[in-house]
Amino acid sequence: MTGTASAAEAEAASGGAGQAFAWGHAGLTAHFATDPDGVVRLVRLAVPEGGRDGSGDAAAPAGRSADGPHTAPLPLVEVLALGYGSEWSGQRGIETALGARLRYRGHRAVRDDEDRHRLTIDLHDPDSGLTAEVRLSSPDGLPALRGEVRLTNEGTAPLVVQAVTSLTLGGLPSPDALDVHVARNDWLAECRWTSEPLRTRIVDLNRDAHQHDSRAARTLHSRGSWPSDGHLPMGALTDRTTGDAWLWQIESPTGWRWETGERAHGSYAALHGPTDAEHQWREHLAPGASFTTVPATLALARGGGLDEAVAHLTAYRRATRRPHPDHTTLPVVFNDYMNTLMGDPTTERLLPLIAAAAEAGAEYFCIDSGWYDDDAQGWWDSVGAWQPSTRRFPGGGIQAVLDHIRSHGMVPGLWLEPEVVGVRSPVAAELPDDAFFQRDGIRLTEHGRHHLDLRHPAARAHLDKTIDRIAGEWGVGYLKLDYNISIAPGTDWHPETGRTAPGAGLLAHARAYQDWLATALDRHPGLVIENCASGGMRMDWSSLAVTQLQSTSDQQDLLRYPPIAASAPTAVPPEQGAVWAYPQPAFTDDEIDFTLAGALLGRVHLSGHLDRMSPPQLARVRAAVAAYRRLRGDLATGVPFWPLGLPGWDDAWVALGVRGGEATYVTVWRREGGPADCVLPLGHLAGREVEVEVLHPAAASGGEARWDAGRGELAVALPRTPMALLLRLTPAG
Repeated sequence: MTGTASAAEAEAASGGAGQAFAWGHAGLTAHFATDPDGVVRLVRLAVPEGGRDGSGDAAAPAGRSADGPHTAPLPLVEVLALGYGSEWSGQRGIETALGARLRYRGHRAVRDDEDRHRLTIDLHDPDSGLTAEVRLSSPDGLPALRGEVRLTNEGTAPLVVQAVTSLTLGGLPSPDALDVHVARNDWLAECRWTSEPLRTRIVDLNRDAHQHDSRAARTLHSRGSWPSDGHLPMGALTDRTTGDAWLWQIESPTGWRWETGERAHGSYAALHGPTDAEHQWREHLAPGASFTTVPATLALARGGGLDEAVAHLTAYRRATRRPHPDHTTLPVVFNDYMNTLMGDPTTERLLPLIAAAAEAGAEYFCIDSGWYDDDAQGWWDSVGAWQPSTRRFPGGGIQAVLDHIRSHGMVPGLWLEPEVVGVRSPVAAELPDDAFFQRDGIRLTEHGRHHLDLRHPAARAHLDKTIDRIAGEWGVGYLKLDYNISIAPGTDWHPETGRTAPGAGLLAHARAYQDWLATALDRHPGLVIENCASGGMRMDWSSLAVTQLQSTSDQQDLLRYPPIAASAPTAVPPEQGAVWAYPQPAFTDDEIDFTLAGALLGRVHLSGHLDRMSPPQLARVRAAVAAYRRLRGDLATGVPFWPLGLPGWDDAWVALGVRGGEATYVTVWRREGGPADCVLPLGHLAGREVEVEVLHPAAASGGEARWDAGRGELAVALPRTPMALLLRLTPAG
């Protein structure tokens, strides 16, 4: 790692017991203090406002001076381990005995070749021998802080870790001032954000009368092996008075937990990966052994609320993902599955679809599930060999179909579910038991499938051979990688010790899977990979930092997709969020326009029986794709916002905006249950004359939009339901 220290980093050259030091850059400065006994605490995060450095104390880590009593920051790391426990008993993940015993031992700061500022703080407990290396990083100029912790046992006796924070933040404003935001994320109903006052969960107990904080906390955690099943691995706090916001994501491919609560008249947030209590995760650290937590990232906004925090988190995501041309080219994908072939492709069905997709403007054509199916009993529990069906593709096999896709100027793609092997698949008998998830020596079965363990060389070799055949020999340039079973709590097999906690085995497999993905992309750098798990059940940033696209949902009802499409940019940058658009020949023109509109501020994933459409209907699809091609360059750098706030599931009016370059794009949907008119506040354009252009639908639909510069409001009228408009607002003249 190379680089030079900034002024704030240079200040970090001093520090020790009873001293203070700072680290950061123009977009974010972190201030630390060490107690007289050597415990290090993050006492302030300063964020500039209006081009000026913020100032304040621990009660306002976003840099704003605080009113009210002083509040105490937390130790940098909380560690729960067998034999040590907590200092204040309960279910909260803070105030652990080991966390309070870790003492400052040194720190170092650097700016690396990727323009990221990095700070490492070494902590040590001489009694247990535990060392915690706190690794903080932040892209230059961004108010975002990423944390992870590497634990090492420097003692002489084993340690069993039950939980460890990746990032802790104390000294936030009182729960009386804060709202807490969570995102429900269920199959077919992803990205459903809700908020409530934090005080409704953490009642005021009169701390001064009891000399203790409440044992209550607002906690959230994952379930199963899908990291975003139930909730997104995200959360936020916002200050209702100041507009300050603290938005976080836990970058875990498996288990995670976060909590927020009250401490010493203020609030705190503690972000964990998997834990013993929630995920049967434990890490056995023999003397000399180490473990690194999953990362967690905090984005801060000073006065701009949740929208501004999401914008900063979007910039962080773009700065930390694996580079790939797909992030800037944003090709249009046609996938034959959704409401179309539904896993039953044949040459006869595909050829007319391929021609229609090309005419509509698609640039990739993905054959979804079923292309390998020659089994009379169905393919669900027989998958795993990933060889093409001969019955489905007569007259040249699947290669002839792939060649046909290329002949229409599109890149061919295939669906794959790499981590599963059906119980009836020959691969289930060919690979050893240790190549699969197991518990107590028994190979696990879930929904007719076994689960591969990518730590085992035989499992990895099997998938390497599969990818090299498909992407190399067949020339497939797009893979949709699905994951349709949740197998909790994991596997207890360990390649070295023989046994481990199931949650630890699950995390180790998931990390091996992501490493396998990265090496596959190294071998096939032009390959585009879509991340999918029954839609959005694996919508975590650790996965999206490696893969190029994210399936946002399996939702088949065009009327229920808008709140998913509108909220998806909270979890994934717009250019990586794949949204289905499935127009059908039986749809009205309004319905065709409505389903297409949902994808135009994300990644267009076309489906539908385009081959059965009338020429005017196909022309509507082609016009929408053409509009997308004109704006997608702005999507690659634009940031999302929500003029009506993040939508509720049943909202009649839904709106998503993207600010890109000089243009502001807004998609507006109207569903049943509301008036024909809606006013959208666009404060960033207030006082400016702008031109409002309807990009979609291209044909006149009766929808209208009027701009009021004085009020900074866009009035939209949609006389029927369902209807949708995509608008572009640019400065006049």
